[in-house]
Amino acid sequence: MEPKTSLRAGSTGLRPLYTIGHSILEMGAFAKPLKDYGVELVADVRSVPQSARLPHFSQPVLEKLLAAENISYLFLGEELGGRPDDSDAYRPNGVVDYAARRKSYAFQRGVERLLKELENGPVAIMCAEEDPLECHRFMMVCPELVNLGIDPVHIRKGGQIETQVAAENRLLAANGFASVATNTLFPQARSDALEDAYRLQAERFAYRAKAFAVEL
Repeated sequence: MEPKTSLRAGSTGLRPLYTIGHSILEMGAFAKPLKDYGVELVADVRSVPQSARLPHFSQPVLEKLLAAENISYLFLGEELGGRPDDSDAYRPNGVVDYAARRKSYAFQRGVERLLKELENGPVAIMCAEEDPLECHRFMMVCPELVNLGIDPVHIRKGGQIETQVAAENRLLAANGFASVATNTLFPQARSDALEDAYRLQAERFAYRAKAFAVEL
């Protein structure tokens, strides 16, 4: 079966970069859209790549199951995971500071590895949440990719596609900035609102460490 027509990763000329959340899918339903869109490598950005409820998404098993589908596996949870082992990545209230984490050496090395893999073929960033707006892959990783000229493409339920711009517009609307979501006359206003929307969204969905676990 030929892969579906892929959306470009952006103006960089690299292969497409997708994101996907495994949610509660069976392995077949998870693998199908990856194969349909020609994904050749899954980059796992879960800090803890295990699932007691869904053992087929635990790292050793998942790697073998993906290999059976001719899809490679790469663990990048230490570099791009949403629960970084670095006290500098947390705010005083214990919530991960995504902007601060993006500046870290580890995060930048993780992004560099993604870009390197994109030179070889389409990649999908994988985490657990089905909706990217509820996941650090969108709130933390995607803004950096956009800054680098890459437009991630989100694989949603049933294999449907959501563009990065469409996801950003949903984010703006969900955080009270619907008026600038599709306003092309004032791009700076949209950009400023988007930054605020990311921050507000993170307050609701970002990982929150226990107070004693964060060194301040």
